[in-house]
Amino acid sequence: MSAPAIPTVDLDDLASEDSTRRHRAAEALRIGFGTHGLVYVANHGVDAPTLTRLYDEFAAFTARPQSEKELLNRPDLWFQRGYTPPNTEKAVVSSSQPDFKECYFAAPLATDPECQIQYPQIYADNIWPARPGLEEPYLEVGGQLHAAGERLLVGAALALGLAEDAFTSRIGGGPHVFRLLRYLPVTDSQIGAGVVWGEEHTDFNLLTLLPGGRFHDLEGRPCAPPDDASGLFLRTRPSADHPQGEKVRGTAPPGCIVAQVGQALEILTGGAFLATPHVITAPRTPGYTRLSAAHFVHLHSHQILFPLPELRSAENLRAYSPPVLAGTYAIKTLVDIQLAPREALDRLGYRHYDRLADIRARESP
Repeated sequence: MSAPAIPTVDLDDLASEDSTRRHRAAEALRIGFGTHGLVYVANHGVDAPTLTRLYDEFAAFTARPQSEKELLNRPDLWFQRGYTPPNTEKAVVSSSQPDFKECYFAAPLATDPECQIQYPQIYADNIWPARPGLEEPYLEVGGQLHAAGERLLVGAALALGLAEDAFTSRIGGGPHVFRLLRYLPVTDSQIGAGVVWGEEHTDFNLLTLLPGGRFHDLEGRPCAPPDDASGLFLRTRPSADHPQGEKVRGTAPPGCIVAQVGQALEILTGGAFLATPHVITAPRTPGYTRLSAAHFVHLHSHQILFPLPELRSAENLRAYSPPVLAGTYAIKTLVDIQLAPREALDRLGYRHYDRLADIRARESP
């Protein structure tokens, strides 16, 4: 028996004073996040013309000489701001192939100044190309996606019988980041070798908002997908009938966006909601590219990642132990996907072991 269809959640229903509409939206979230790890979202507030302008500006940026883009390449910030070149990020569970994409990162909201000292890479100031045009639509669309995410998190709390602010009270000042991606053209030989644009993985944040991407043909013009095998695919929760889950296409209905669960939300809910495994497959036709965007809603870095008290059981306490600080979890994951250096892990413990040696070195002979 197949899993139920991916539900569509209307944000106007969640905001309604009509309890029937609110219950309908919350139930769609309970099913969508619990079975698939995602929902489609209607009346999300993302302005389509601004999104188009953002993609146009990003396409113009990626067409610039590589030497110019490299000026915005910031490995010292663990690629959390500015330009990420191809073959940089690698999924934790993968075939060792780096993702076949180039990216741009910026924060659409003001950063927490205290956390900017404590976590300088993931709370860094934005950096922008010298060529104007990208910043304005970038921040506008990122802010609209974040607002939609906050409303969905209210609905997610209602779906689980929690207080409305159970999740939103934990995200203020978090290291939220909006990411633009360009998946690179593949060759005939790469198609034959089964190269994918993005290896199957789960996101480590709380909630991911995807406003939909667009393909570009061999001349760089926006176009329809070149075949039905390319794009975003997601894996549902395993079941008795489908022990490996089911692969479903992540193409939202017209006018909708996709919202998917990250690892942090899975942990907070004790597994009631499922972090969404997803893969970006490449077309079977060489030469095509794809632009897309993703906004990542994060917990504040001082929040504890552990099942919420109302949702704890002996089983999920064992599954998600030990508790971990959200900021520590982020650093460990960025090391795992090879954006942060392994030396970053050394900063998670005591770092002043050499102090006694320095003091003793000052002793008189």
